[in-house]
Amino acid sequence: MNVHEQINEYIATQPEPKCSDMQVLHGMILKLIPECKLWFLDGKNSEGKIVSNPNIGYGLRTITYADGKSREFYQIGVSANTTGISVYILGIADKKYLPQTYGQKLGKASVSGYCIKFKTLKDVNIEMLKVAIRDGVEHES
Repeated sequence: MNVHEQINEYIATQPEPKCSDMQVLHGMILKLIPECKLWFLDGKNSEGKIVSNPNIGYGLRTITYADGKSREFYQIGVSANTTGISVYILGIADKKYLPQTYGQKLGKASVSGYCIKFKTLKDVNIEMLKVAIRDGVEHES
């Protein structure tokens, strides 16, 4: 199964309204960064144990560790969670940036240094969510 099929299957297995919301988010992010690399992480470690929620990833960034080794990872991520949906905006060094810049503008969302979490899309200002995602892609440090 290729990454597009994995993403479509993952989204299709979500209950409503999460399924529809994730489909809208997926299409929205593809329009914002149309040439991005797509990722699908099933949430399992190398032994097949579930260690996180599955994630859809968009874009490409390189993480360099203190030992000089580097690894590729996505810039933007989307994941279903028990209470709703999480949008991950990775690569912004200042962990106060997202909550200070977008926390009050997104509506009913919890905003941390790298994650915007909400119950449904109708709870958030979608235009402001687009701005935050675009900002995260352009802001990468």
